Amino acid sequence: MKPSPPDHSTGDESPGVPGFRTWRGVYLFVFGFFVLVVVLLAIFSRVFA
Repeated sequence: MKPSPPDHSTGDESPGVPGFRTWRGVYLFVFGFFVLVVVLLAIFSRVFA
């Protein structure tokens, strides 16, 4: 018999990261930080070129 897949319907969405209640918040923060770094790199490449 195969073991049954884990049941994620318990509502335990806490990522265990201080300041974030859901994984969606963590993902949005990481994506936003990535966009900020790309924008800053574009600005700095023009200013210091």
